[in-house]
Amino acid sequence: MIRLGRGPYGYERALVRAGLGPVAGADEAGRGACAGPLVAAAVILDPGRPIEGLDDSKVLSAEARERLHGQIMSRAVAVAVAVVEAGECDALGMHQADLQGLRRAVGRLDVAPNFVLTDGFAVDGLGVPGLAMWKGDKVAACVSAASIVAKVTRDRIMVAHDATYPEYGFAVHKGYCTSVHQAALDLHGPSDIHRWCFDNVVRAARVRRP
Repeated sequence: MIRLGRGPYGYERALVRAGLGPVAGADEAGRGACAGPLVAAAVILDPGRPIEGLDDSKVLSAEARERLHGQIMSRAVAVAVAVVEAGECDALGMHQADLQGLRRAVGRLDVAPNFVLTDGFAVDGLGVPGLAMWKGDKVAACVSAASIVAKVTRDRIMVAHDATYPEYGFAVHKGYCTSVHQAALDLHGPSDIHRWCFDNVVRAARVRRP
């Protein structure tokens, strides 16, 4: 039973009491971006070393994410990341790319989990039981931690891509479909890291066609 009012570690603690520990949380970043990779992360936290301030990475400031990322990396039992590049996202489609990324991240954990919590939708093929949680990145500490690791990792990748493709402004919008990004995409056409499974990328290529 999950005891109400026990905070974001309540789910992990209940599962451990039921003999299902270690419990991993898994989440991704970049599903909605039209450029760059999708990044998935899996995290097993140590309930004895709680991290204050864990939350959905999207509601945290960049500074808070970086600070929490450092604490997660130093205090977690295990952390793993999987990067699904743009070309593979195109080949698989975004939902399958998401599933593949999450499976790979969980499979790369140095400590094998006995249960996995995921954000939003179920992930099959993990080899252990799992539970999809609505707003999991806000209510389960391990999923929040995974969302932060995925987001910080992906943001760093996109900042690095900005040095190669400065005309697109990846360091600012991280490949998401902002108006600034679309204007650059229409002007310069798609780069090697744009995702052709997005209609706006295909349209921009047509605009650039001689």
